[in-house]
Amino acid sequence: MQRRKFIKRTLAGGGLASLSFGSIWSSASLFSDKALPKRVLGRSGEKISILGFGGIMLRNESRKACNDIIASAWDAGIDYYDVAPSYGNSEEMMGPALEPYRKRCFLSCKSGQRERTGVEKEMQESFAKLHTDYFDLYQLHGLTSIDDVERSFASGGAMEAIVKAKKDGKVRLIGFSAHSEEAALLALDYYDFDTVMFPINFACWHSGNFGPRVYDRAVERNLGILVLKSLAERGLRQGEERSFPNVWYKPVMEDHLFDQALAFSLSRKVTSVIPPGNASLFLKALDRVHHYRPLSAGEEKSLKKRAMQIEPLFTT
Repeated sequence: MQRRKFIKRTLAGGGLASLSFGSIWSSASLFSDKALPKRVLGRSGEKISILGFGGIMLRNESRKACNDIIASAWDAGIDYYDVAPSYGNSEEMMGPALEPYRKRCFLSCKSGQRERTGVEKEMQESFAKLHTDYFDLYQLHGLTSIDDVERSFASGGAMEAIVKAKKDGKVRLIGFSAHSEEAALLALDYYDFDTVMFPINFACWHSGNFGPRVYDRAVERNLGILVLKSLAERGLRQGEERSFPNVWYKPVMEDHLFDQALAFSLSRKVTSVIPPGNASLFLKALDRVHHYRPLSAGEEKSLKKRAMQIEPLFTT
């Protein structure tokens, strides 16, 4: 589908105005008809789009808005969709909208429960809400501490449920998401995961020394690396309000830095980047990724200098 038609269809969709389209970027370059690239997901051999669809952007939107944005994303080449029970009513909104494409897309779900019974309950609820009987990827969600990891791997812990689901054919691949290097590295010691979902962010990497150790371990094992917070600039300051309801940090807004932040992540051995949980930022990333090229040595140096002036969202 031509990008011009994609944008026209998306912006014209009933209810989509609530998704804050329109004023984030200029429309001069929205009409490229290039195919969205795909990359191999680590050793799994699966190929998915280099941008993923973060289901949290669907939270509290209308049925028509959700149907339209998912249909438009599919037409634009997005075949990787990610969601979680903790994203409000996003699963209920994604399920019917994604159903026409389910057999052809890569659907990832996750659970923040740390006990086996909790994961089993959430997984069954997610199957029903998402109109599916299997997940291409299921992840331990939001590992933030050593305790999270140890509880998940203890007898009766979350991993028992996930591993059993894989044996039963209900889950194809197993991964985790984390915002802690310590927790991520321990999880990698405990299990031979297929994927790692982790912040690979220019400011965190350079200014916070956050990310390189997890990235190196994942590359060494040929795991699929799914990127969080690529387009985060910094945390919110005291008293500062969110720019977007589903984005709890300050996203990169400046066009040049947006392009460089996205390129920073994609210049590494990652598979896919999930933009912030807002449809306007998602569409901006979908537009700008067609202009992506690996950062040169000079650009890396310049971006590092910029990063050192930013207080990173995460640090070691």
